[in-house]
Amino acid sequence: MQAVILAGGLATRMRPITEKIPKALIEVNGVPFVDYQLHSLVEQGITDIVFCIGYKGEMIKEHVGNGKEWGASVRYVDEGAELKGTAGALKLASQAGVLGERFFVLYGDSYLPIDFVSVWLSAIETNALATMTVLKNRGQWEKGNVEFQSEREIFYDKFQKTIKHPMTYVDYGLSVLQKLVVDEMIAPLVPGVKSDLADLFYELSEKKLLRGFEVTERFYEIGSVEGLRDFEEYAIQNLKRDSNS
Repeated sequence: MQAVILAGGLATRMRPITEKIPKALIEVNGVPFVDYQLHSLVEQGITDIVFCIGYKGEMIKEHVGNGKEWGASVRYVDEGAELKGTAGALKLASQAGVLGERFFVLYGDSYLPIDFVSVWLSAIETNALATMTVLKNRGQWEKGNVEFQSEREIFYDKFQKTIKHPMTYVDYGLSVLQKLVVDEMIAPLVPGVKSDLADLFYELSEKKLLRGFEVTERFYEIGSVEGLRDFEEYAIQNLKRDSNS
């Protein structure tokens, strides 16, 4: 199993901390966040990891290295100073030849305490081009952006292009994509133009090509001060063995 971690963003909401370090290296109880994330992935058998880096990405590369310390094999795709957006980063990774035929996509500021293998197997069994994990959160942690009834009855609309009423489900932040989607449905890279995964998932759901996988555990993130506090508490109670200390 392969995971692509999108970790190139500017992390403006976490300044002044992220004026000196990338978000992935924000310390949680004395341990860089990325350490927790890598431990979680490797413990579930996900050892082929690609980091899409950009802002201060060299610091992530220096800290994680080749991933051997975590029992992983880590490679990097660097967007450079001109960020290409979440979908653009995947396009760049495909052009670099590092994507498998099927892979997880997650964000460099998210900790997801779920069974990744079940999501992977569902994607294989349905042969889905794209599988999105969804959580019924009723706006509790994030604004809803998904209507979900079943695996095949799912509609994603982050920007309210079509659906104008509140949605009770949210994109959980973990998806499984086939490389075919990146190659054929993400536009070629153009200097100065960003490409967002939100637009890709909207298009996939409109074409009935998106599959849903419901999860029930809340997600954690360090992209906000409140989120960082929540994860710090969670880590103290549950993740004492997930650090390098």
